[in-house]
Amino acid sequence: MKAVVYKEKGVFSLEERPVPVLQEPGDAIVKVTLCSICSSDLHIRHGSVPRAVPGTIVGHEMVGEVVEAGSGVKKFRPGDRVSVNVETFCGECFYCRKGFVNNCTDAHGGWALGCRIDGGQAEYVRVPFADNGLNRIPEGVSDEQALFTGDILSTGYWAAQNSEIRKGDTVLVLGAGPVGLCTLMCAALYEPGTIVCADISEERLDLVRSRGLADRVVNPEKEKVQEVLREMTDGRGADVVIEAAGGPDTFQLAWQAARPNGIVYIVALYEEAQSLPLPAMYGKNLTFKTGGVDACSCDEILALIAEGRIDTTCMITHRFPLERIMEVYDIFENKRDHVLKIAVAPF
Repeated sequence: MKAVVYKEKGVFSLEERPVPVLQEPGDAIVKVTLCSICSSDLHIRHGSVPRAVPGTIVGHEMVGEVVEAGSGVKKFRPGDRVSVNVETFCGECFYCRKGFVNNCTDAHGGWALGCRIDGGQAEYVRVPFADNGLNRIPEGVSDEQALFTGDILSTGYWAAQNSEIRKGDTVLVLGAGPVGLCTLMCAALYEPGTIVCADISEERLDLVRSRGLADRVVNPEKEKVQEVLREMTDGRGADVVIEAAGGPDTFQLAWQAARPNGIVYIVALYEEAQSLPLPAMYGKNLTFKTGGVDACSCDEILALIAEGRIDTTCMITHRFPLERIMEVYDIFENKRDHVLKIAVAPF
């Protein structure tokens, strides 16, 4: 089968690999019907993910059809259409029992697919702990609608859920890239009073406007975000700031734009260390939250998609076959041709 392989720092290649086989009773083999590229894949190629193992098939955004299930798999059988979770998790360890599946202590727990074990930018993928790592796609939901469920949509859902948004709050989302867009969609589920989105791309802000994903958009190159927030909130700042951009200055902007006693949620993945200037922020009494997504709400997300309350298909700007995926990487990494997300079809 064709598969994208992480060779070494800076090098991915499209290669022929054997079709995966069951290794454990809890495994399932999934025929990948659609996959996509995530910015985390670029982080792997750049050498910014120390846990990534050279020789691994990359890719962790995918949907497909179960073609084989191990004897220990109870929830799925061949023919089931499924989304695949970015995380594999045992469901039984200390962290899994608390819902912190990103920190599953199994050797293949947490973010393993496409990082430490073979992932889904391929024609087929082996999914360990399939009863936990797969979610059945509801009838009437297309592959494109479900494509981002297991990763970036889970990330946006998790960020909105854990940032403690209350009805009537002013929420600032930094970044209108794919994760930022998903976060905007999920923040709206909590009925905040005002959602503000900041990004330096007018094109992305236009998408936010056209889809009604925010009440106010701000381009930091044209307006000062902090001043806009103060004007909107009688000088206070945002109740909740969700940092989904990961830019050179966005971490500093996040805490500066938050009101005293506000919540700053860091969902972005940085390639460089960030400074926490405690003397400058002393007295703001901020609550910071950060870390990798615990992607354990996929069934709820798929139900919201089926109900029409979340629709991420507006992010798919390009569609390609797997055999052209090296071209796809060039388009995605260099932001060519107004790209946001790309749906890649292995078959």
